[in-house]
Amino acid sequence: MHVLGIDIGGFGIKGALVDVKRGTLVTEPLCLPTPTSAKPEEMALVVRDLCEHFQWHGITGAGFPAVVKKGVVTTAANIHSSWIGVNAENLFHETTGLSMHVLNDADAAGIAEMKFGAGKEFQNNVVILLTLGTGIGSAIFVNGILLPNTEFGHLQIRGRDAEKRASGAAKTREGLSWKAWSKRLLEFLIEMEKLFSPDLFIISGGVSKQTEEFFPYLKTATQLAPAQFFNQAGIVGAAMHAGQKASTS
Repeated sequence: MHVLGIDIGGFGIKGALVDVKRGTLVTEPLCLPTPTSAKPEEMALVVRDLCEHFQWHGITGAGFPAVVKKGVVTTAANIHSSWIGVNAENLFHETTGLSMHVLNDADAAGIAEMKFGAGKEFQNNVVILLTLGTGIGSAIFVNGILLPNTEFGHLQIRGRDAEKRASGAAKTREGLSWKAWSKRLLEFLIEMEKLFSPDLFIISGGVSKQTEEFFPYLKTATQLAPAQFFNQAGIVGAAMHAGQKASTS
């Protein structure tokens, strides 16, 4: 079964067709820039452009960088505040004409990694996936079950949101070395250990391709693993989520 998966981020909106039974991409992914306004109508048009690029007419899943409850966006940390209260599923359906299923972007990445990636051998454990990109997205699984919309990147570390100090964007913005950035990330991971006693941290996002640069600095009690899908996890997980929704509706 093929489903179009879309991963909506602060810098780019990317998508690909996914074989949801195998967790594999069946087309080359396409990434289009996120509009600088990050407003609903402009972002929906980019989603439409992605769908048209793949000449897609079936069900579609989209990971979105916010808390999403029954299709409705309820937070807007890294997008325009006008998203709050918008039913993203309805907006994308109206813009594309497609059946659209929307969930938090880190939750989407976690779904892919737990089924086919770094978390597949940890179904009876506590697993936390963290996406290090524009912000810090998070997904937590207990015995394979997702607790959605956690948004742990907004935990306060030294009086600031953790993602303002330790996201991939913060590293770039402040020109931090891997060692300096890792020190900030480690503070966040230790705080997560205090709260949840996880068995595994999965590190996703663009930096997951460079874990050899910073994993040696992360002295955690919890096992660390890079996301096996790297920064494509959100595409795969969004497609899997939509496929599951379609099969149960």
